[in-house]
Amino acid sequence: MKSTFISALLLAISLGANGQNYVSKVWVADQGNGTYKNPILYADYSDPDVCKAGSDYYMTSSSFNCLPGLQILHSKDLVNWEIINAAIPTALDPVTDTNPQHGNRVWAPSIRFHNGEFYIFWGDPDQGVFMTHTSDPAGRWSKPILVKAAKGIIDTTPLWDEDGRVYLVHALAGSRAGLKSVIAICELNDKADSAITASRIVFDGHEGNPTCEGPKLYKKDGYYYIFLPAGGVTFGWQLVLRSKNIYGPYESKTVMSQGKTNINGPHQGGWVTTDKGEDWFINFQDKGAYGRVTHLQPMKWVNGWPVIGIDKDGDGCGEPVTSYKKPNVGANYSICTPKESDEFNSNDMGEQWQWHGNIDEKWAFWDASKGVARLYSFPVPKNYKNLWDISNLLLQKTPAPNFTATTKLTFTPTTKYKGERTGLVVMGMNYGTLALENREDGIYLSQISCINADKGEKEKENASVKIENGKPVYLRVNFKSEGDKVMCNFSYSLDNKKFNKLGVPFQAREGLWIGAKVGIFCTRPSITINDGGWSDFDWFRIDE
Repeated sequence: MKSTFISALLLAISLGANGQNYVSKVWVADQGNGTYKNPILYADYSDPDVCKAGSDYYMTSSSFNCLPGLQILHSKDLVNWEIINAAIPTALDPVTDTNPQHGNRVWAPSIRFHNGEFYIFWGDPDQGVFMTHTSDPAGRWSKPILVKAAKGIIDTTPLWDEDGRVYLVHALAGSRAGLKSVIAICELNDKADSAITASRIVFDGHEGNPTCEGPKLYKKDGYYYIFLPAGGVTFGWQLVLRSKNIYGPYESKTVMSQGKTNINGPHQGGWVTTDKGEDWFINFQDKGAYGRVTHLQPMKWVNGWPVIGIDKDGDGCGEPVTSYKKPNVGANYSICTPKESDEFNSNDMGEQWQWHGNIDEKWAFWDASKGVARLYSFPVPKNYKNLWDISNLLLQKTPAPNFTATTKLTFTPTTKYKGERTGLVVMGMNYGTLALENREDGIYLSQISCINADKGEKEKENASVKIENGKPVYLRVNFKSEGDKVMCNFSYSLDNKKFNKLGVPFQAREGLWIGAKVGIFCTRPSITINDGGWSDFDWFRIDE
């Protein structure tokens, strides 16, 4: 217990030091006047959950096939957040499989602090319920433990009851279980690392609350409460169940809906109470290609039921807020946001980056002596159709509705073999790239798009230009929100001053259960050779 709070104190001190916080140039929720705007994170931290330890708040979210997985975010005030760690650093079972597992693996986690230990539970829809734990959220987390083997169990949350018993609530994925729109509970052993009972369905949402999922289990004033969304990701609502008995029967009440706002959903999240007694709810909104962005909503209790958002008409059902007074946490903390830009001056990969599958240690070298991230031209699979098929894409979440991503790189391909590629990519079920490729007559820079990449469609080269080999090239993509569309325009420069447009506008599209991501890559054809070339990325910058 003592080491945990010392760690939290040191982290708080580091956050408060002048000049230590990263502040985004494209999206800051803290308005600097005692208020904040939603989303607090305009990034794909989908299915967020939050817990409190001392005066610190910790959040995690779904990571699906992306690794490091279960990114851990820290805050002192629920508005300003930074990434401090990832609970799953390199691989998910089966650890030898580096093929991308689009839409699989880590679904809707919960994070809890109990008796000096942090726990994260999540459902792998193909394997069952997993758990990892630690005494230091910024340190090493335990190897994931399979708590309950079962196909189709998702969206898991534990509850330690006053009598020492431990319960686990979960939903079911219809795609694997053959049943959805129900909520179930089982009991765990006292270590919370193994189920000791079968799951019992405690709520059926088929009539009136279809696609109920994402349950979070709490206890207050003798009632068991289950917070859960229903109605689907895009146009659903927040439901709460309550009962004096863990297994029900449960009453239900809708406590937040879109109402007259333009905040669709609003979808699942977690409840937390500050030291000053204020209640808050962190949840997400589906924003299409941007993914599921994170909101902070005020919450209060009325007649034994929570009301989330603002209840203007007094009917007990709130509407989400677009801006609000910041939480009262007893102090004012410096503005900070999750890192986006990277100068690659560290020997470690930045916390904002994720690969698209289990990590192969041969993909990259973080060379702080040169201040570069060196990506090796790793061979694509033999059944390769397009970039959807590979995991060695180094990507990060899109951070705002409008922004520019620029990177500086120097490409060093092999001279004997052709077809090595490197560059900038906007990745989703459709993707667009600016790619350098060594061809028979030299190096070419091409703007490429691939529509329906998830269905194995081929890439289309929209434009290309020959580039002098061995010199730095600056690649840029500009993201712009145009109604329901996210449009991307690509350009390049040889001096980082004059940028030349290349190709055609590309409409970004989300990935499978994740938002579109932006980043870098380096590949070579699937041929048997004992070495390849590389690409040195000097920096990657997010700007207006």
